[in-house]
Amino acid sequence: MRLFNKDLRLQDVTLMYLTVLATLVVILVASYQVDPAASPSRGGSTSTSTPVQLPYHMPLDPRGHLQLSWNISYPLQELYLEVRCSEMKHGLVLGMSDRGELTNADLVVLWDDGHQSFFGVRKWHIDAWSDSQGHVSLDSQQDYQLMDTRQTPEGFSLLFKRPFSTCDPRDYIIEEGTVHLIYGVLDQPIRSLQQLNLSQIETGVQRALLLRPDTPSPSLPRDVQTLEVRTPDITIPTQETTYWCHIFQLPPNMPKNHIVMYESVVTPGNEAIVHHMEVFECSPEMSTVPQYSGSCDSKMKPASLNYCRHVLAAWAMGAKSFYYPADAGLPLGGPASSRFLRLEVHYHNPLLISGRKDNSGVRLYHTPSLRRYDAGIMELGLVYTPVMAIPPREQNFHLTGFCTSKCTQTALPPGGINIFASQLHTHLAGRGVRTVLVRGGREVKVVQEDKHFSTHYQIIRMLRKMVTVLPGDVLLTKCTYNTEDRSQPTVGGFGIMEEMCVNYVHYYPRTQLELCKSNVDPGYLQKYFSFINRFQGGDACSCGQTSVTDQFSSLSWDSFSGEVLNSLYNTAPISMACNQSSAKLFPGDWERQELPVVTSQLQRPRYPCEGGKLPSQSSEPTVVQPDRGEEV
Repeated sequence: MRLFNKDLRLQDVTLMYLTVLATLVVILVASYQVDPAASPSRGGSTSTSTPVQLPYHMPLDPRGHLQLSWNISYPLQELYLEVRCSEMKHGLVLGMSDRGELTNADLVVLWDDGHQSFFGVRKWHIDAWSDSQGHVSLDSQQDYQLMDTRQTPEGFSLLFKRPFSTCDPRDYIIEEGTVHLIYGVLDQPIRSLQQLNLSQIETGVQRALLLRPDTPSPSLPRDVQTLEVRTPDITIPTQETTYWCHIFQLPPNMPKNHIVMYESVVTPGNEAIVHHMEVFECSPEMSTVPQYSGSCDSKMKPASLNYCRHVLAAWAMGAKSFYYPADAGLPLGGPASSRFLRLEVHYHNPLLISGRKDNSGVRLYHTPSLRRYDAGIMELGLVYTPVMAIPPREQNFHLTGFCTSKCTQTALPPGGINIFASQLHTHLAGRGVRTVLVRGGREVKVVQEDKHFSTHYQIIRMLRKMVTVLPGDVLLTKCTYNTEDRSQPTVGGFGIMEEMCVNYVHYYPRTQLELCKSNVDPGYLQKYFSFINRFQGGDACSCGQTSVTDQFSSLSWDSFSGEVLNSLYNTAPISMACNQSSAKLFPGDWERQELPVVTSQLQRPRYPCEGGKLPSQSSEPTVVQPDRGEEV
């Protein structure tokens, strides 16, 4: 039998053999190829097949050497984060913790031993955690998935993703609200991860709203105009914290417009120093406001600036442009508005940089073509009064302010109002804020909640879904405080060491209801003082001669006096401040109102975990302690 055709030459046979051999090699290589999203290449660079869009950005450190970008996938319940380091030394740490502590933190770690870089062991694991002493350990459950690493002339970048909830007791649950991010830079190599203690490296804290609404932004009208409210090219003071106040005057005879969007304007190079900014409208009743540009804490600041409190805009690091709903706008100009605005800029300058010029501010987009509805701002929560107080040495003390059904029935239109954004506010002791809608005695909707609230990060937050409030509904605003570091009671008031509990809700259509807040009935509080004084063996309370603040301070505080005060706040009648925009009460009797009765509690959403429950925080997972990781 002939094996070859007479026309088939030896050269052709050789070519066919080599072609088949090359095909087999390709098949074998492809079958053993590792997923590039899970395994970085030896050259220190890997990429995902599809680029990840990262629309949110913010600097992490005061120098701006560390930059964070991110995006959210609500369908997948995942967060995508990228850290960029312009000056990589021997590693970096990014993490999340309850209040920005270095202990008990959820971490991503990259390090080297002076010769090789490591992500960890077992396919480049990067998920780690710190214990109560700050010692770092590799997490046995790896929930941070490495997607990309790059080394470019601009620096090093690390892209990874993580579920909102991992059901790992060592991991932070990512929820709506403030997230305290911790970061660290390794100046020296370490031989193994066990050597790393966060207290011994350069670290810092940054705050962000990682979860944002996924609704599309409405288009701007064709006749939109801009107005920039900015500082007048000032020199940033050489101190860590500065609040700068600047008075801005609107153009003369400006007719009524609608603000439909606003955004920040930050001087290039100052992105890591300009922490947050707010624009306030002064009282329309003030015909003139003195020109002023200087420290908000200066004794030279005119007292009339204290009447510039109506919030028009608020921005903080990491925030994007703020859009109003398509059928509503915030009034600006016209006879019912003030011609004067106050810009307040918070500069955070821990490196004490000197000579830095700044003219940052807020750009307002407004239109003379008025939309269907005026947007309004309403205050919910507690009245600024010392009758609402927090005992000293409390880990979690709760105060609740009420917007009662009687007030909403009196002041709201038949179709109700639509809340689309809110700004939470407390002072230094505040740890959490939650506003809930109650209808028919049942909690039906969480309007806004921040379990990790910080007074250092106050921003207007868009709601993912608008909340409709009808006449007869109740709004509860509950604040949580921590006074473990205080030896005296903390009373309500305007001072930074006093406390507030407020939610400024943004809504439409605008009504005359500007303030819907409460406080405990003062007469019942005097009964509390008399009871505690008698119980502690003291003299009868001189209630008519001593201020409430002094009465609180004169008590001997222990667990009993704190528990009785908490019980009083949860049972005693309240006084309502159901105020019109003129600061006058709506007609009616607002004293000694009974507390609203809430018969059922709204179930908080849970993330899918085994058995439908989140794991116990006391469980101890198995810990992987590597001596060495794999080389990048």
